This record gives sequence, structure tokens and C-alpha cells, in this order.
Amino acid sequence: MELLPKCCYFQLSLIADSYVWWDWERWEKEIDWMALQGVNLPLAFTAQEAIWQKVFMDLNISMDDLHGFFGGPAFLAWARMGNLHGWGGPLSQNWFDQQLSLQKQILSRMLDLGMTPVLPSFSGNVPSALTKIFPSANITRLGDWNTVDGDPRWCCTFLLDPSDPLFIEIGEAFIKRQLREYGDVTDIYNCDTFNENSPPTNDPTYISNLGAAVYKAMARGDKDAIWLMQGWLFYSDSGFWRPPQMQALLHSVPFGKMIVLDLFADVKPIWKTSSQFYGTPYIWCMLHNFGGNIEMYGILDAISSGPVDARISENSTMVGVGMCMEGIEQNPVVYELMSEMAFRSEKVEPVDWLKSYSRRRYGKAVQQVEEAWEILHHTIYNCTDGVADHNIDFIVKFPDWDPSIINMSILAKQEHMQKLLTLHKKRRFLVEETNTDLPQSHLWYPTWPVVNALRLFLVARNNLSKSLTYRYDLVDLTRQVLSKLANQVYLDAMTAFRQNDAKAFSLHSQKFVQLISDIDELLAADDNFLLGTWLDSAKKLAANPGEMRQYEWNARTQVTMWFDNTKTNQSKLHDYANKFWSGLLKDYYLPRASTYFAHLLKSLEHKVNFMLEEWRREWIQLSNKWQAGTESYSIEAVGDASAISHTLYDKYFN
Repeated sequence: MELLPKCCYFQLSLIADSYVWWDWERWEKEIDWMALQGVNLPLAFTAQEAIWQKVFMDLNISMDDLHGFFGGPAFLAWARMGNLHGWGGPLSQNWFDQQLSLQKQILSRMLDLGMTPVLPSFSGNVPSALTKIFPSANITRLGDWNTVDGDPRWCCTFLLDPSDPLFIEIGEAFIKRQLREYGDVTDIYNCDTFNENSPPTNDPTYISNLGAAVYKAMARGDKDAIWLMQGWLFYSDSGFWRPPQMQALLHSVPFGKMIVLDLFADVKPIWKTSSQFYGTPYIWCMLHNFGGNIEMYGILDAISSGPVDARISENSTMVGVGMCMEGIEQNPVVYELMSEMAFRSEKVEPVDWLKSYSRRRYGKAVQQVEEAWEILHHTIYNCTDGVADHNIDFIVKFPDWDPSIINMSILAKQEHMQKLLTLHKKRRFLVEETNTDLPQSHLWYPTWPVVNALRLFLVARNNLSKSLTYRYDLVDLTRQVLSKLANQVYLDAMTAFRQNDAKAFSLHSQKFVQLISDIDELLAADDNFLLGTWLDSAKKLAANPGEMRQYEWNARTQVTMWFDNTKTNQSKLHDYANKFWSGLLKDYYLPRASTYFAHLLKSLEHKVNFMLEEWRREWIQLSNKWQAGTESYSIEAVGDASAISHTLYDKYFN
């Protein structure tokens, strides 16, 4: 089988959602896995803050100014994209030095295995101090990105216009500084100046000049530079990027000097509606995961055929395939199939492939498991509703609302949907309008066939008791089934509340809380679902107690509140990076649901209005306390996963 010319791996948000705390041992495993999968074009973005520190200090920007510019370790991706600044920081000199040393190991290993690393380039994001040092520079302060109240400590970053000569000067300096640190390791550089940040005008000539300036900054530092650009903007801001604007940007550099990542091709392929990106080479990419959430989800039919359709289409400019998820270590079946597509010249039949996959994954053929995978193919792994999957199951994305307000006015509902649509662009997931004012989770398949798939998995447990991959899949499938059940239980509780039925409300709310507790026990039995692993890896990177507290706060905050809050308003991004991890369910999601239900029950029993703000005040205080906590969590699995899964199946479905 022949490998496609380019096989790309990683995405900017993956930096924070998955590998921010990795040490060299973990990185080495990942790079070796990449080599086995045929990856030859990985993003290598570690330590860019160490490079920027040197570049900006050469421009007389002090470390004090940089402390307010760089985000904390768990929020680096969004600081790099110009969404925020300072949040979770400052970064210590130990962090800069440690990451720079790690990046050199990463690059060396990638090169040894024949890969071409993709390095970052200058996108225009600059510290505020640059406005004082270069007062005549064309620097714009951008608008708010999801802060609660526009706090200037994290809000509203500064963007240097690519048309300003200083842009090319800084961009050149950054490329050359990387060359000095790493040597001549690549000619491919990523830049996404316009990602979720539209140019000030839609004039094609202006856009063309901007694109030419971005590339000029790269080429001045590396005469052979090739610009690798995410194509997400053509989807997320399609109202701005019409054909004239797209062509202006794509044709602003010499042909062959730009490659576009068709980032969301597994759901919304842009190549089909843009005449193959108007002749620009592109890579067919699977985005798949948002926020590093844990949920069984995929579109196997699209993955097994989409890259081939693109490659053999008329006038195709496709040059490779890529995996550009926001988080890894979930849905292994999806990534196994996608990585194979780099070697495939013909479409894959998912039914046959899944049988082979099952035998390889578990070491033997087991009829019941093969039947279960056939069910999963047509249900969980057949999401065709066009909705980007971002786990909003109620356990991990608990609704913050007042259920006693039943009928929203037409105007209020329009305002509500407009708010959701605005968040869609900023938070990278889609919403669907429904005919109910009850909260809606994302459910794209009938649940009972999946419960039957779980039954089949359990029937096979004696045959596969020693298989760790079977244990992982069994735990994940049980978690998925129980989480979807919890969604319905939550809605039953809300319906009972509206009917002033305190007894039924207590029954359903207690069942919801019990489900959280049961799922936590299940997840504790597999070491792939432990909060302790995430926190422990963060603390291990610290050089002193102060760093340890900061890194742990970063790690805890990213998977919970995420961004800033007030005493009565949660972060607009709360639960963006939610996780089904043992420890997080028991000590965070469970008390959140319990306090909320307690306030609702109080309003029923005392026949008073539900005090949403009172609950918010109590919950936010508890959340912030947990974020700042230092209690330890297990890094080793406890319990018999197979027995727990069987018990829970009997408890809820027999």
C-alpha cells in the first residue's frame, strides 16, 4: 500500500486538551505511534513561548509585560490564537527552559523517523506593551472572547495588522530564532491569523495583500517556506468568506506555497463547495473531537469513503489526510480507521473492517462482540445529523437555568437562540433549535439497540477477561449507555418539578445523583478514566511548590469552570473541556447536581420560587474551592470493571 504524500496530525487546541502535561517518556510513545500510523506531517508547537520570550525581549518588552501576555499551561492554545491573555499565568523561567529542552527532543525524534515537523509562525498576536514601544504601529485591540465581564486582565488581545511593516519584521525574527534554536528542521509553518477573527473589510484586494504579507514574513525567515493554514474559518465564518474572499486569500501566495487543512471534512467538507479550494493543495482532515470530551461518537461511513472520494474527484488538489482533533485518548476505533485511510486507494467497507478490527483489538474472534460492533456501527458511529459532537450530556454539562420558567416569549426564545448561535462560533460546536424549552442533549441514535450491544459485550466477558482493550471498551460503552439514561432521568425530574410533584421529583433527582456515583465507581476500575492521572502529570512538571499549586489549578480549572466567573455567574465556557473521569464525577459533578436539586426541592416543599442566583452563588463558591484544592486522586485502577459493568446493567436495564 502506498502512503499519501502528507499525513497530518494534531490540532492547536489539542495542545491544551491532551498533551500540555506530557513529559518526554509520554511524547516518545506518541511519536512512535505516529510513525506506525504513517504520520509524516505532525504539528510541533511545544515551547513556542520560549521562542517568543527571546523575540519580544529583543524588542525591549520586559518579562513583567510578558507575564500578562502568555496564558497558563492549560490555556496556551487559546493565548496563542489571540483569544485571551494572562489567564492561568504567569509562566516561569523553569517552564520556558523545560519546554524548550523537550521540544528539541521531540523534533529530533520526529526527524529520526522521517517526519517533517510543522512549526508555528507569527499570526499578529502581540503583547500590549508593543503599542507603547511602537506607537505608530497599526495595532488593534480585539473584542471580548467569552469573559464574564470583560476583565482587561484576560480580555481583548492585541493584533498587529499584517499590512504594517513591523509584522514582517517580527515574523522574520520569529522564524530565524526557531532556526537558530532547532536548526533547519522544516520548511512548513502554520499560521491562522484569520481563524475566528475576520479581517476589517471584505475587500478582496485588501485580503490578498494581507495574505501576501503573512507569507512574506515567513519567506523572509525561510526562503523555502510553505504556509499550512487551517480551513476552519471558511466553515465557521462562511458568511464572510464568500468565493471572492476565499480566492483572494488562497491565491495571495505563489502556487504550491500554501496547503489548506480541510479541518472538518468528516462532517462539512469545504473542498466540495470551493472548487477544490480554488486549485490550492489541501489535506482532507477529520476533526471529530471537541474539548477533549469523552463520548463514543463518530461517522465511520464518512471516514471510510470521504478521503477516497476527495482524492479521485475531478481536478482534485488533495495531497493527504489528517487527524486534527481537539483531544485524543478516546474512540480508538475512529482513529484506527482514519489512520488506515492514508494507505488506502479504495473505499473501505465498514462492516468487514469492523470484524477484522475486533479480532485484532481483542486477539480473537468472539461472535457476540462482532455483533455488538455491527450495532455500534449503525448507531453510535453513524452520526449523520450534521451536528459537531461536543459532549453536552447533563452529568458533565449540567444545565444552568430556572425550570420554573415554562413558556418563553417568542422574543425571548429568539434572543436565546441568537446567544447560542453566537457561542457556536466562539465555542466550536453546533446547536439545534427544538420545539421544547427543556434542555436538550445530543442524541443521534436509538438507545435500546446500544443497550443490547452492551449486553452482547457482557456475554463475551468470560472469553475476553484478560484483554485490556476489551475492558476499556466495556467500561466506555457502559458509561455511554448510563450517561444517556441519565439525560432522560434528568428530564423526568424537571417534568416532575414543573408538575409540583415533590415525590416524583425526589425519586428522579436521587436516581440521577446515584447514576453519577455508579459511573464514578465504574470509571475507577480502568486506569484510562482517572482524574488523578491528569493532575499527577501536571504536578510532576513543577520545579517548586508554587509551580505545583499553579499547574494543579490550571489542570483542575480547564476541565471544570474553564474561564473567569463572578460570584453569581459561571464562566461562559464552563464544562467546555468536560471529562468522564473518576474523581471528577464524585467530587465535582455530583455535588453540583445535588445542590441544584436540593434548592429545587426546597422551593417545592416551601411553595416558594426557585432561587437560581442563590444556587449559583453556592455552586460557584464550591467550584472555585475545588479548583484551588490540592487533595490527591488515585492514579491506579480499583475494582473489577467487568463485574461492576454487569452489576450496573442488571440494576438499570434488567
